[in-house]
Amino acid sequence: MSVLYLHFNSPERGGRTQKLARSGAHVVVTEPRWPGFFELAKKEKPYAIAVDFSHAPSHALETADYLAKARETREVPLFLLRVPDDRVEIVKKRLPQAPIMLEPELAVVLAEKEKEAQARAQEKKEAAALARKSARAKKAATAAAAAGVSKIPAKPKKAAPAKAPAKKKPASKAKASSKKKPARAIAKKK
Repeated sequence: MSVLYLHFNSPERGGRTQKLARSGAHVVVTEPRWPGFFELAKKEKPYAIAVDFSHAPSHALETADYLAKARETREVPLFLLRVPDDRVEIVKKRLPQAPIMLEPELAVVLAEKEKEAQARAQEKKEAAALARKSARAKKAATAAAAAGVSKIPAKPKKAAPAKAPAKKKPASKAKASSKKKPARAIAKKK
């Protein structure tokens, strides 16, 4: 669960990344250079992508356009930062689904997206656990059927009646009866 932040390496990049990270999102930063950004996007599977237009806006536009159309990333929300005034109309025509935002607005949106992503991850985890449990039950039922054993519901166990404590024999009698006579003594009597 991460946000992919595409920004060329510049002195401002570190501070801007920290501002986005304060929203609670895990921010993965890379430059919008082919094929690195796309390989990272496929690997990370981010829940949001932010493209910064402050350096090389035409290159950033091509990158954002590619991400909006690629099969692996077309469903991921795309956010645009610092779009120059002379490019706003072109960007809106090519990327109508990608809002142009400021960092504080994006931080609020990312905080909400982070919560949604965590909820989806928890649902997937629970669904996977349920699937594993049902697969184990199905496997056990198949194994039992192969062995010819039908599953019969167990009868509830009845509580056993309380037994009286056993009586103890006196110690002297118990010792005398448990002693064996030596074999020589038995032979002499005959």
